[in-house]
Amino acid sequence: MIVTATQLKNNLGKYLEIVHKEDSIIVTKNGEPIAKIIPFVLDKRAALDSLVGLVPNTGLSLDDIKAGRLSKQ
Repeated sequence: MIVTATQLKNNLGKYLEIVHKEDSIIVTKNGEPIAKIIPFVLDKRAALDSLVGLVPNTGLSLDDIKAGRLSKQ
């Protein structure tokens, strides 16, 4: 969903509920994207997935996976 900064300001509660129940929102200002509001994630694996891509179920710990990916950069 894409909303303007003004729409977000005037209907913050509505858009926060949409993020909570559905998905992310992209906020625009003067027609340009300026921010993305995403649901809060407590699950560490899901948080890692959203930051660096899908994590295969290899039996490795999240720290091992992180170290491996960082060593490739």
